[in-house]
Amino acid sequence: MATQAENREEDEVVRLIGWVANKREHGKKVFITLRDRSGFIQLVGAPPTSLPETLNLMKEAGLESSVAVEGLIKKDPRAPGGVEVHIRNFRVVAEASPWPVTLSALKSPGFLFDMRHLTLRGRRSRAMMLIRAELLRAAQGYFEGNGYVWFQGPTFITSACEGGSTLFNVEYFGRKVYLTQSAQLYEEAAICSLEKVYVIQPSFRSEKSRTRRHLTEYWHIEAEAAFAEHEDIMDVEEALVHHMVSKVAKNRQEELSTLKIKDLEPPLRPFARITYDEALDILRRKGIAMDWGEDLSTEAERVLCDEFEQPFFVTAYSTKARSFYHMPDPQRPEITLSSDLIAPGYGEITSGGQRIHDYDLLLSRILDQGLDPEEYRWYLELRRYGLPPHSGFGLGLERVISWILRLEHIRQAIYFPRTPSRTYP
Repeated sequence: MATQAENREEDEVVRLIGWVANKREHGKKVFITLRDRSGFIQLVGAPPTSLPETLNLMKEAGLESSVAVEGLIKKDPRAPGGVEVHIRNFRVVAEASPWPVTLSALKSPGFLFDMRHLTLRGRRSRAMMLIRAELLRAAQGYFEGNGYVWFQGPTFITSACEGGSTLFNVEYFGRKVYLTQSAQLYEEAAICSLEKVYVIQPSFRSEKSRTRRHLTEYWHIEAEAAFAEHEDIMDVEEALVHHMVSKVAKNRQEELSTLKIKDLEPPLRPFARITYDEALDILRRKGIAMDWGEDLSTEAERVLCDEFEQPFFVTAYSTKARSFYHMPDPQRPEITLSSDLIAPGYGEITSGGQRIHDYDLLLSRILDQGLDPEEYRWYLELRRYGLPPHSGFGLGLERVISWILRLEHIRQAIYFPRTPSRTYP
């Protein structure tokens, strides 16, 4: 691999395979930047090491052609990584057509996403993908290290977790089903066997929102824990987010540098926790009036972020602003034992809380929200067979990526974004 060549001895023979990321000629020399999965290294074609036919092959190789090379390690502090490979043998494995992603094309976001199958090869996209993989690896490592079991929920569902207004309808052998928005309801079934579960899978939302924070297909990291109360699950969210950011800061400095992120630090714990009522007080002082019970808007979250330098929880949302499964506060039934984790400079990145485990109370909440209890019959039935108090949350992976990398739009945080206006490629 390219980066391993940096550890080789002077004049040691190495063999590499990869892609032509860049090429230039200077006098009798040819310089190629070779890219493989580990990174980049400079290849040099020059007499006497490189024969004339080798130099010609290097000159003729198009950008993004895949090549196999053999050469000698040469230390040079001017080269990327302080080392370059002087080429003895050069072979084009697969020739590339003229590369369509020109400097002028880079100015058009629409073109870049139309050509996403090619632009993923760029340095910035590569850096994002490696950081995304690091976050997923960190999340899984956190859960596995804390006794959670990896669980997979279905993609086709018959009952909505968040109500039916933003569900994708799918014809399913003459019946109507939906694409999942969350595995939460199914996780609640699993905890009576496994006690603590986590999910990493895509979710789908039929919402014609064109903001920088919304996708119609996104990746959800969710968790559910039996015998956990609301405060317990906030502790888990806090620890998870801290762990994920810590791993990126520790292991992905090269990629962060590529994206010009120079100061990423794990968020300081403990995270602040303010109530919904306290949030409204802050907003009123800032000149933003909201009716009690409304969910926080994007603008409201932005204003609240100005008050905090670290992620913070907003707790105790009203029952009107929360889905039917959220547990009402026994002391104040008009509010719920729920919370959102808000990241400064971005907004909400997780949402969670304690779930209702009482049959009659859940049925009442389903009816209050105008939903059909028959669609939730199996979910209600869990409450008849020993479902204990429990809590859980969902984290939007692309939102976390957008937050820590300060991306302009969430579509930059996923390989092939799906929005109301984009399903290609």
